[in-house]
Order: sequence, then structure tokens, then C-alpha cells
Amino acid sequence: MASVENTELTDAFDEFYRNYYRNEIGELAQKYPSDQKSLWVDWQDLYRFDPDLADDVRTKPEQMQDYAEEALRLFDLPIDVKLGQAHVRFHNLPESTDIRAIRHEHHGRLIAVTGIVRKATNVRPKVTTAAFECQRCGTLTRIPQVSGDFQEPHECQGCERQGPFRLNMDQSEFVDAQKIRVQESPEGLRGGETPQSIDINIEDDITGEVTAGDHVTVTGVLKLDQQGSEQDQSPMFDVYMDGVDVTIEDEQFEDMDITDEDKKEIVELSNEPDIYDKMVGAIAPSIYGYEKEKLAMIMQLFSGVTKDLPDGSRIRGDLHMLLIGDPGTGKSQMLSYIQNIAPRSVYTSGKGSSSAGLTAAAVRDDFGDGQQWTLEAGALVLADQGIAAVDELDKMAADDRSAMHEALEQQKISVSKAGINATLKSRCSLLGAANPKYGRFDQFEPIGEQIDLEPALISRFDLIFTVTDQPDEEEDANLAEHIIQTNYAGELHTHRQETATSDYTQEEVDNVTDEVAPTIKPELLRKYVAYAKRNCFPTMTEEAKQVIEDFYVDLRLQGTDEDAAVPVTARKLEAMVRLAEASARMRLSDTVEEDDAERATSITRYCMEQIGVDPETGEFDADVVETGTSKSQRDRIQNIRGIIADIEDEYDEGAPIDVVIERAEEVGIDEPKAESEIEKLKQKGEVYEPRTDHLRTT
Repeated sequence: MASVENTELTDAFDEFYRNYYRNEIGELAQKYPSDQKSLWVDWQDLYRFDPDLADDVRTKPEQMQDYAEEALRLFDLPIDVKLGQAHVRFHNLPESTDIRAIRHEHHGRLIAVTGIVRKATNVRPKVTTAAFECQRCGTLTRIPQVSGDFQEPHECQGCERQGPFRLNMDQSEFVDAQKIRVQESPEGLRGGETPQSIDINIEDDITGEVTAGDHVTVTGVLKLDQQGSEQDQSPMFDVYMDGVDVTIEDEQFEDMDITDEDKKEIVELSNEPDIYDKMVGAIAPSIYGYEKEKLAMIMQLFSGVTKDLPDGSRIRGDLHMLLIGDPGTGKSQMLSYIQNIAPRSVYTSGKGSSSAGLTAAAVRDDFGDGQQWTLEAGALVLADQGIAAVDELDKMAADDRSAMHEALEQQKISVSKAGINATLKSRCSLLGAANPKYGRFDQFEPIGEQIDLEPALISRFDLIFTVTDQPDEEEDANLAEHIIQTNYAGELHTHRQETATSDYTQEEVDNVTDEVAPTIKPELLRKYVAYAKRNCFPTMTEEAKQVIEDFYVDLRLQGTDEDAAVPVTARKLEAMVRLAEASARMRLSDTVEEDDAERATSITRYCMEQIGVDPETGEFDADVVETGTSKSQRDRIQNIRGIIADIEDEYDEGAPIDVVIERAEEVGIDEPKAESEIEKLKQKGEVYEPRTDHLRTT
């Protein structure tokens, strides 16, 4: 009876191949075995052909695989090729199972899981049929290696003795094998859950295709593995999968299901005249004010267009943004809010992040067979195609911060650790928050000097906002009212939820909540962002190009005088282009209009007025950000050094400090500034004190 059923199933697959996959099998026959070893079968095609057969493939995958491969071997080919070891690989199941939703009833079934590759071992040969040679009589005994343990023969089939045996490599059969660990994608996680992962064994022609950081969908059979050792077995089992197919997902937000209804709502929303105000109102409505900052954040969510040039080089489209501000101004809250809205995001805080945690760690553990080094993707790699929110940037160790430089500009991370040289993708936007050097901004010090971050890192941010907390009666009254109103709305909502006999009606709660509710629901906003990034790639109009060009050239003109500082660098030009593109994307436009360019230049000017101005001259100076010292400071330092060099020859013991300060005052450098510059020169080792209060240049 069983053989009749077998023949029926084999015939069913044969008919299916003839109807659907004749050309693919012909192609496989031509390429087998050097270029292709597998026939990929779309499960949906099988379902269209015979729903019962397709269901059997999901519930009894291992048996059905045998019949499918048997039918492939018996398939009538026009050319004389034997597809003896060819695989049939099913993929494209109707739905994927969440890794955290895998249960014992999935055991033995064909399932698909989607996630990000956390680790992958090297590809190694694995023995499938071991040929043992008896060292007494030379008889060969072949034993298929099916289970996890290595099986040896009990006795020789020739002389019936129990060995000794030697493994004959030439007569044994091997297959390439690899083990990968797939972790849940960050966009599927809500509310601080620890991401779960599953190990997957893959073999033969699908090995060696994926690396750490890739987003994949794996189809495979769920298996159980008993915990504990042979002597001390446990009733608990671990789950793992035998992978049948691995598909690398280039789709940016594979978890976002945007229905036709959603699309209609998104397009309607994009046509509203006050779309920009609405977007700003949708970001952290519980935080009062910060319209410009919120607009920039929403632009960062949409980001500019990544350009791939014909020569193979790439210009990033992602915007990087830094918020530096006094404590208690709501920076972290805005970061958390953005992290919840971004379709893919990773949040990390300065003190708790190391450079390995941000980029990639080389880990040595028992993953795979034997102790081997594997790469584990860090936060900036996991945030690929999304947003990495890094709070408390200033609290990070300087070495750890330097790990971000390459990720910000080149958008990749090169790792050379433990004999592994690899390049991982990290095409993410960085949203950073930091406090000023002394914890709070000092009004009398130039802001550039109060930012305790390396100029190399700061210059890579497209926008830097300083959030100062200045007392102002009217503003403070509005802020107080807003915060109290927000808390009151929260109180009413919680009261109504927690108290069965609440006196407040739902209508009362809604009225109060409306004032602090986001103008666009977060779920719709997430879909809107994902939709725009998928479908919208705006191009510049001539008017928009002209606006940005004029703004840049006008600013640069200020720096043409002999003594003038460089007001702005080309990096800002690219930043404005990205901002203008993001502005066009926000209303799903295919062209960047003049308005978008105006919006980009006004935000850029706002940022530059806050931080890119030399406090002494009041002029724009790019060096305040790019190098950490303004042009007037550099001139002053050179002047002071020149003064010391002039005076030191007149005195045997070096230039007395009071004389140096006197001369400095004559050329217009007042005493406190002169003292601070002398201190800087000492720190740099350019001058030293041969004796107290006397200076010499080195």
C-alpha cells in the first residue's frame, strides 16, 4: 500500500514539474552540478496545482522532499544528464512565523522565519556517508551519518572482528555545511523586549551566501535537540532548524504591511496643505516647542536619496543630527519617540555602549562545532536602513566614539579582529544627544568651545542643534501650562482605565487628550515613512538647485577677504541637498521644488547661527565646528606664540608672563583671553615654563 502511495506522490510531483517547472528543470540540467544543484520551487505554485499536496509539504516536509527529489531524478530530460544529488528547495511560504512564536507543535513542520543574521560560522565539509576500512582485512563498510553523533561500525562485515577501523576519506561522501544564527528584526520588537534567536543548519549550495547583518527569510524544518549531556539528560529541548532555503531580503521594511486602504490614507494626507505642520505636531507632542528641531527630525526619518554614481561610488542620503543641550530639555524623550516611529531603529545610551557593541564584536563561543571566532553585529549594523539613536554621546569613551566616524560618512564598518577582516553595512542615520562640557551651557563662553566632542565627529553631522534653557516669563508660562496639561491628560486616561467607577466620561478624557495627542497616529506615520522611502525618489528642479547654490556661494563670499574665516564647507552643501530631498519626500513629491530648497537653507542657517558663528567677530566660521577652534582664536594663538618668541631672547630666563600679557593687550588681546591662550599653548607643548612665570617656545 505504501509503495502505491509513494508512486502516486512521485507522479503528482512529476505532473507538477511538467506543468510549471519544465524550463527551470531544463536549465538545471545544463548547469548541474558545477553551477547549480537545486531546483527552487515556489510553494504558491504548488498550492495552485494541488492544495492538499502543498499542505502535506508543510506538515511532512522531510518525506515529501524525498518524493519531490525522486520525481526530479526520474524526470524525462531531453539531454542525458543524471540529477542524482539535486535538491528541491521550497520557498515563499504564505506567512512567516515569529521566532518568539515558535512552539512544540511546529516540530517537524516546514516554517519560514524572518530576521537578521547575528552570526555565521565558516563553511566546513560535513561527512554524509562515512566509508570505514577494516585494518585487518581491508573490507570497506559504508555508514550513513544521519544524526548529530558520528556513527562507527560495530564489527567488520568481512572478518567479523570489532576493528580497528580507519576512515577512508576518498570513499566517503561529504557536503558543505554552515550554521547561522538568526535574530528577530529590531523593527518587530516593541517596548524593550530582548530579541530572540534561532540556530539554523544549512547545507550544500546555499552555504556561504550570508554574512552577519544581512536581513534574511529562512525556510526550513523545525527540529528539537535535547539539552544536557548523554550521562545527564534533561527533559528540556532546544529548537533549531534545518534550512531548506535562505533568501536575502533587500526590502527595507519587510515587516511593514501597507494595505491599499493605508495607501489611500497616506496619499490623502500627503496632499493636505499643512502637511509640514502636521508632521511636526506628530513628533513628541508631550514636549513643548522645538518646531525647527522636530521638523529636522522628521526630515531625518524620511532622509534624502542615496545616489549610486555610474563610476561605482556612492553618496549617502541619510541625515545625521546632533542635539546638544541643557539637562531637562527633553532630548532623550524626543530620541525615544523617534525610535518608536522609525520603521527600523536601534536605541543605545553612551555609558552602556562600547565600540564593539556599536560596530561588531568578534566572539569566541561554542556556536558551531569547536571554538571558532565569529562576528556579531553591533547596534549600527542592526540599524542598517533605519535610525540609530545614541543618547549621552558625551559620556562615551573617546575611543568608542571614534568607531562611529566610518559608519557616519562611508556607511560601512570595517572590522579587523581575531583574524577576521570584514566590511559590514551600516546605512543608517544617526540621531545623537549630548550635554555640553560643563553639564549646562555657559552664556558667556562660545558654544563651539563647550562641545566636548572631537571635531572629526562633529563635522560629520549634517545638523547640530543647541537646546538652551533660558528663563523667559512668557515661554515658561506656556511650557508650564503644557506640561501640567499633558500630565492631567495622562492622569485622566489612567484614572478611567484603572478605576471601574470613574466619574469622568470618555468624552471628557478625549477632550483633554486631544490637546496633547499627535496630529498623525504613530502607526500611520510609520507606514507613511516606509511608503515614502520605498516609492519616492525626488529629483531637483532648476529653481531648487539655484536656491541652494546661491545660499552656499553667498556664504562663501564672506570668506574671500584675506583675513576672513572660511564660513562654510562643501559638506554643508551636501547636507542641504539631502534636507531638500527629504522635504520633497515628506509630501511624496517626485521633484524637489524651490520651497523645499528654501526650507533646507532656513534650517541650515538656523543651525549655523547657533553653532557655526565666531563669537568674537559675529561672522560664520566653519572651523568652529570642523576643527574646534575659530579663525580668530587661531590667529590669537599664533600672535601670542609670536610675542613669546620675540620677548624670550631679551631675557635670560625666558619671557616673563606679565610682559607677554602687556604686549598682547597692545595688539588688542585682552588679559583673560591671553591667559587662556597661553594655557592652551602649554597644554599642546608649544611653550614651556623654564621657571615660574617665565615662558619659552619649544
